[in-house]
Amino acid sequence: MFHAAELAGSREEQQNEVLSQLQALIEGERSAAANLANASALLHYFLQDINWVGFYLFDGRELVLGPFQGLPACIRIPMGKGVCGTSAERRETLRIEDVHAFPGHIACDAASNSEIVIPLVKEGQLLGVLDIDSPLKGRFDELDQSFLERFAGLLTEQLETPLALF
Repeated sequence: MFHAAELAGSREEQQNEVLSQLQALIEGERSAAANLANASALLHYFLQDINWVGFYLFDGRELVLGPFQGLPACIRIPMGKGVCGTSAERRETLRIEDVHAFPGHIACDAASNSEIVIPLVKEGQLLGVLDIDSPLKGRFDELDQSFLERFAGLLTEQLETPLALF
């Protein structure tokens, strides 16, 4: 059972605690749906000043909405479109300070002003992306990016390829 704990210490120490909590949540669980759902809930609980956190999963052609926390979202995103599709196509993290300045931004939630997207890649295969939105411009910094890339890496290690949701 998960016990919400007050995080203390520096940002780095808090982030390391969240990584430990993620490891405990996913250890031994084979269901990608369960692990992705718990991962999005953990980030939603931990991160401040965000309005959406979740996953888009690659079905071989496009990104399809997966487990998330926040308002209802766009269901399908073509590769190369918006921040998520661009991150997936490039297979690189995109940290966008002002989504309204990003060419082709897909606005699922009008309250979103900044975004970070981390691709989930295992053994060279794209599984999907971790997407986090904030109502604040410039919300995400290099420390957030480093933490979220480690978070995504730890999670991706547990996912099977091809992605089996249940």
